[in-house]
Amino acid sequence: MAPRRRRRRDGSPWAILGIVGLLGFVFLSVSGYAMLKIRANEAVVLDANQCPETGPVSVRAILLDLTDPISEITQVDLKRQFERTVSEIEVGGLIEVYALTSDEGKLTPTFRGCNPGDGATADPWTSNPRKKQQRWEEAFNKPLRELADSIGNGSESKRSPIMAGVQRIVIERFSTAKLEGISKRLYVASDMMENTDAFSIYESGANYDAFVKSAGRDKFRAPLDGTDVKFWAFQRETSSDQVSLANFWATWVEANGGSFVGYERLAGVE
Repeated sequence: MAPRRRRRRDGSPWAILGIVGLLGFVFLSVSGYAMLKIRANEAVVLDANQCPETGPVSVRAILLDLTDPISEITQVDLKRQFERTVSEIEVGGLIEVYALTSDEGKLTPTFRGCNPGDGATADPWTSNPRKKQQRWEEAFNKPLRELADSIGNGSESKRSPIMAGVQRIVIERFSTAKLEGISKRLYVASDMMENTDAFSIYESGANYDAFVKSAGRDKFRAPLDGTDVKFWAFQRETSSDQVSLANFWATWVEANGGSFVGYERLAGVE
């Protein structure tokens, strides 16, 4: 009797497909986990001011000169300018707000913080959009909205040291290491009537040659290099000609190395 041949047993195609599918699933799972791990590690760590620990990506500072009262319509216009500027702060961008006082170089800080991003900017895989929205509202949006609503009348003062206020912000805030090389812009909301013992526009007019000859030239020198400066000007019946004022401040900014980016007259006259 002839020996029986052994039947060749080939692998089932379904079994092969199953193995391939399992290997693919394992590969995708490992790749997905690795990707989530990378994205989680890339998440920006924020400090107490909601700024990236590595430093903000840009900075905007607003100096409010309310050393004298302003009209109601000017308040409304100023609030509009303020809110528009806040709305343009990018995620990771820093905004600082200061109130000018009658004491040279003494400012009242009213807000300092970065835009941490709202819920729409959250990564749903690595963060909680609801919590991020809540943090944005409580740490950034709400306090700035309340600050805008509080803009009102100032109390009449004998001094308006605008240059000293700008100098203080630039030296103490804009010159820090974490802000080096990023976009910087300073907004000054004022009637732009500089009035100190070293120099007064009330006495000399908006005459830059007179300023150059005064003690104010060296006393209020400010390193504005790399800084854009824009003015929101209150109009007063006692103010100098607005064109002359705009030219005076544009010259002062550029003489100190800054970039003059606008002089906007707000509505209303006091």
